[in-house]
Parts: sequence; C-alpha cells; structure tokens
Amino acid sequence: MANLTIVSVDDEYPALQLIQKYCEQIEGADLLKVFQNPEDALNYLKQNKVDLVILDINMPYMNGIELLRQLPYKPLCIFLTLETQYAVKAFELDVVHYLVKPVDFETFRKAINKAKDFLQFKNSVEQQKKEDFIMFKSNYVMNKVLLDDVRWIQGFGEYIILMTHLKKYMILDRMSNFEEKFQNLGFIRIHKSYIVLSSHISSYDTAHVYLKDGEKLPLGRTYKNSLKAYLN
Repeated sequence: MANLTIVSVDDEYPALQLIQKYCEQIEGADLLKVFQNPEDALNYLKQNKVDLVILDINMPYMNGIELLRQLPYKPLCIFLTLETQYAVKAFELDVVHYLVKPVDFETFRKAINKAKDFLQFKNSVEQQKKEDFIMFKSNYVMNKVLLDDVRWIQGFGEYIILMTHLKKYMILDRMSNFEEKFQNLGFIRIHKSYIVLSSHISSYDTAHVYLKDGEKLPLGRTYKNSLKAYLN
C-alpha cells in the first residue's frame, strides 16, 4: 500500500512541530507540508491532492471547517484542536477522528492508522466500481463488457444494439428486459429506443441527452421527469 500523504494546518507552530515528530515515527505516514496560515494551506490543497489533512479548528482568517468545505475534493480529515464544541459538526463532515489537544503519540498513531484503513477501503470500493461489467449473449457467444466501455443501448423491436467504444453488439432481447435486468448498475431509459448509463451523462436539455464522449441522443418527452428525478 502506498504511503498516506498528509498536510497539517495549525496556527500554533509547536503543534505542527509535534505532528512532524509523530509522523516521522509512523511507517507509511508521509507529511508533505505544514501550514500556520490556513489561506496558504487552502491554495496549496487546491493545487495538490492529498489523502489526509490534519486541521486545527479555531484559526485566524479561516477556521478548519471552512477550509475543509472549500476544497474541490474531499480528503480524509482529522481535527486536532483545543475546542470540544465542534465535535458534532465535525462528524457531520465525515471526519476520521476528532482529537483534543494535548494528544499523546499512541492516540495520534491510532488515528493515523484509522485513516489508512479508511483510505484502503475507499480505494478498494473505487477499484470494484471500475471493474463492474455486464454479461450477455450475442451471436451465440457470451460476452463480458466493462460498464465504462458502454456508450448506449438502442432498441429495434425484438433486438437491441449495445454500442461500445470499440464494437457494436446485436442482442436478441427487448429494451424492457435489458432495463429491468441491469437498472441496478445505473442504466436509465431516456427514450423509447435508448438506454444510457447515468454516470456517462454530461448534460441534457428539453430534447437531447449529451454524453461525456460528445454523443447527442434524443430525450423522449415521457422520460424527462424520470431522468430529472434520477439525476437530482
């Protein structure tokens, strides 16, 4: 497993020194940067994605909760602070741990290891999503196609065409059967003749659905409300 990349933000320099000392003693804890100024930290984190941020809460100019909410992505977070009244708010933000100063090494180590476990679980879930696939018969052969490769499904009476980035498959099946069989994977009907993956939709208007690969497909009037409800 790769090292846990960390940035720490605290307006008290002795606290940052202690975090540096603790991280040096924990295998796989890679402390990249420390910041006393939360605005400098925010600018750095917007440009550099890290696994974990260790944040003080009560800081000048911007508190730790505000900093976390302004990030364009959601890293793991440990709050390390003198304040106790923000614990409920912190856990609403799905923080890994809430540590109250002063914190001893063993407590800090357990919090870091908990962050490692969270990251490992998150990565395994994301990898599983990448490997999602469907199986179907086409031309008397069972085919396995990754979801990421599916562009759209088009119906032609008793047959459907499954279009991928590299190949077109003709399947003896009805649209309604395909929709029912695979809807739990994110397929959604947008027209009487078209089904797409919701994760591949870039945008839509009153008459069309636009996919992330640039394709434009028709949006049926009877499917607009269900599409809007699904995506919102």
